[in-house]
Amino acid sequence: MADLKQFAEQLVNLTVKEVNELATILKDEYGIEPAAAAVVAGPAAGGGDVAAAEEQTEFTVVLKDAGASKLAVVKAVKELTGLGLKEAKDLVDAAPSNVKEAVSKDEAEGLKKSLEEAGAVVELK
Repeated sequence: MADLKQFAEQLVNLTVKEVNELATILKDEYGIEPAAAAVVAGPAAGGGDVAAAEEQTEFTVVLKDAGASKLAVVKAVKELTGLGLKEAKDLVDAAPSNVKEAVSKDEAEGLKKSLEEAGAVVELK
């Protein structure tokens, strides 16, 4: 029983970097998707400074304004999201609105570039 208590203490005292490494090992070597890693990382981090230092991996593309050429922005939203014409128009009309959520940095930047070329004002969160 003492070994488990010692193991639990080691887990609680892991840094955020060590938790990420542990999650990678569990996933790559054992095929375990560690959803509980965030629970362990929360108390172990001890503050927002460490979490703020980590690079953001998921982004939300927010359409702030359609700009002068609303039709071009509606077409761009339709093409980029796979929405129908009415849904794309409704999304553009409802600005500010989320175009896509939880996308990679590269995809988010590509969407932002395409929408800005169509005349929209876009923000990444």
